[in-house]
Amino acid sequence: MATPTPELARPKKAGLQRSPHPFAGRGAGTPAPDGGYALTIAQREVAKLPFAHEHDRHDVAVGIAVVAAKRASVVGRGPTLADVRFALDLFALADGTPIDHHRASPFAGLAHSYFAQRAFADAIDGDRLATTVR
Repeated sequence: MATPTPELARPKKAGLQRSPHPFAGRGAGTPAPDGGYALTIAQREVAKLPFAHEHDRHDVAVGIAVVAAKRASVVGRGPTLADVRFALDLFALADGTPIDHHRASPFAGLAHSYFAQRAFADAIDGDRLATTVR
């Protein structure tokens, strides 16, 4: 009877090996569990906001979700409603006044470009997000 190869002596699969020099810097991101949940929460909260032009709503929801996911990932947890509300307050969108093109301009095109989302996330200081987490 043949004995199985011990797990300790078996070489790792190529896809599971890590590089001795991991990629870091702009565009690398900070992974967090269930970052897509931030979009669900952001869409619910942004649906409550008044918009002067409805076509801006989706871009704003994606931008708020990106900020919320980054805030959650900085501390190593999944996004919460508090992260989304923080992002809304960061851009002063939760004050009840209609959101016009000028206030929605930082979010322009985010819903349709992953690269724009990465650049948007990189432009927000992670240290500022981490110091405000309770």
